[in-house]
Amino acid sequence: METALLVIHVLLSLAIIGLVLLQRGKGAEAGAALGGGASATMFGARGAANFLSRTTAILAALFIISSLVLANMASNRTAPDSVIEKVESAVIDQSTDIPVADKAPATPSDVPGVGD
Repeated sequence: METALLVIHVLLSLAIIGLVLLQRGKGAEAGAALGGGASATMFGARGAANFLSRTTAILAALFIISSLVLANMASNRTAPDSVIEKVESAVIDQSTDIPVADKAPATPSDVPGVGD
């Protein structure tokens, strides 16, 4: 569930970036008034701006909703144990009858390659 929502979140962000890059800035309107750039648009003089701005607003709303849902999912997770607690529990689980503190220290003859 979380992975699918993350993929949707990334796709929404890429779609918003693409739509914002497709839109004209305010400076482009001044140039269109001088050169009559309405003939170069696919949707007419104002159709593309309305379509792109509405689509961007819808995608932005979906992006915010997915952000909130992901944040809620992350806040409901239980914190993982620390590394030290994991090591201590592993030592306790694998302990033998002889506790570690009661073992005799290694002598040089017990270590291979030392004292030969």
